[in-house]
Amino acid sequence: MDPKHGNAPIVIDETAGKKAYCQCGLSANLPYCDGTHSREGTGIAPIVCEVEEDGKKAVCQCHQSGNLPWCDGTHSRLP
Repeated sequence: MDPKHGNAPIVIDETAGKKAYCQCGLSANLPYCDGTHSREGTGIAPIVCEVEEDGKKAVCQCHQSGNLPWCDGTHSRLP
């Protein structure tokens, strides 16, 4: 499934706490999961993680990063 939003990361000022980041690319609330993956039956689950501290984060949207959910620059090497 191709992302509907492109491959560049979404850079946000994130707050500490448990987060669920969209991996299907269909959420209306990117980069966060809104449950669309379940409603659409994509078979793709969000990445749930604990953000340890507030700060600027680059959330991967190409879904190819070696450090998901964070961007590692992989999108710049994709065709």
